Amino acid sequence: MGALNISEGFANFTKEIVENNWNVFGCEVYEDGKLSLSFGDTKDNRHQIYSVTKSILSVAAGIAIDDNKIDVNKDILYYIPERYVSGMSKEQKQRFEDITLHRLMTMSVPGFPFRAEGDDFIRFSLNCIDIRADETSFDYSNIPAYLVGVALSEALNMDLWEFIKDRLLKPLSISDAGYTRSPEGYFYGASGMEMTVNDLSKIGLLLYNGGVYEGERIVSQEYVSRATGVLQMNREGGYGYYIWKYRDGFSLNGKWKQKCYILPKRKLIITYLSDIRDDSHELLESMEKNILGI
Repeated sequence: MGALNISEGFANFTKEIVENNWNVFGCEVYEDGKLSLSFGDTKDNRHQIYSVTKSILSVAAGIAIDDNKIDVNKDILYYIPERYVSGMSKEQKQRFEDITLHRLMTMSVPGFPFRAEGDDFIRFSLNCIDIRADETSFDYSNIPAYLVGVALSEALNMDLWEFIKDRLLKPLSISDAGYTRSPEGYFYGASGMEMTVNDLSKIGLLLYNGGVYEGERIVSQEYVSRATGVLQMNREGGYGYYIWKYRDGFSLNGKWKQKCYILPKRKLIITYLSDIRDDSHELLESMEKNILGI
């Protein structure tokens, strides 16, 4: 599709948003790395991005990997504070000894509950008895991302949020993102961040450009290629490091239709933040019909 058709398609897409009263805060389209179309509130207000937080965590992990601060092939207990590990039973340790950060980042450890509970998420996570480390199958949970966030904090020997602000958000000129912490004080890497539509588009643009933003290398091409590829199959078509396969590209996905679709072959980035709390696919179908022509 040419630029004119994209423009017409975007107009039809936003018209359907209004006509159907879909609760979409704003939307942006980038063509060939440049912002070309926008609708609604894209810069003024932050909105919840839910599990897109995991994708932000993935980029932070990539920067730490590039710095040789963390190794995804090491097991998670290598990075968990010793005060927790020393209190684990032999059976607990055996359950976790083969669970690497790679496994956690690809959601390939079945059996975790969906989220941690209580006033100590680390202790809760290490006491999960139904995990099956000997199986490698996709099983989505917030706990793996939370544990990777803990591992990053410990490996970096600093607050992970401060690291994310300094090494990722500041170079992208994102100055006002929101976040949450776990009860014991760690940056909660599974959910809870808030961004504007434009801020999320910048994350998409960074990945679209292979880890470069406005000429500055933020994270390596090697990591971006790996994180956005298919490392674990699932029914949605594949999963990388907290990033979803989408058609001939990939996407960053939040709980209630917070989306950033990155399609390098089409030279397109499509971002929208919404609060549509159902399992419908009408918004996606409208975007695909009108903007992608499929």
